[in-house]
Amino acid sequence: MNNYELMVIFTPVLSDDEFKAAQKKYTTLVTDNGGSIVGDNPWGLKSLAYPIQKKTTGLYWVVEFTAPSDFNEKLKIQLLRDESVLRHMVTKLDKYAVEYNQKKRSGVPTGTEKVQEG
Repeated sequence: MNNYELMVIFTPVLSDDEFKAAQKKYTTLVTDNGGSIVGDNPWGLKSLAYPIQKKTTGLYWVVEFTAPSDFNEKLKIQLLRDESVLRHMVTKLDKYAVEYNQKKRSGVPTGTEKVQEG
C-alpha cells in the first residue's frame, strides 16, 4: 500500500450537495478498491490561476489516501470521465510528507507556520 494525495478542482457550478456527493463518490471508489482514506480537506471555492473551460473559479478538494499502486489507473479513468472535474493531480507521498501531514492534522507545530506579530 502506498500513500497518495489527490487534489481535484471541480466546476464551480456544483451545489453544496453535488460537491459532497462527488467527494463521497471518490472516497467510496478508494475504499471499494482496497484503499483507505487518511484525511480529506474540502477547500471550497477558490480563484484559478488561469481560466479553465472559460471558468475563473473552482471548487478545490484535497484527500490523502492509501491504496495499491494499480488503483491509480482506475482513479484516473474515473476522473477523466467525470464532466464536473476541471483538473486533478495525484501525488505519491514519501515518508516525510506523510509525517508532515499527520502533524498538521493533529495540530502539532510543523515549523512552517507563519509567525504572528503582536
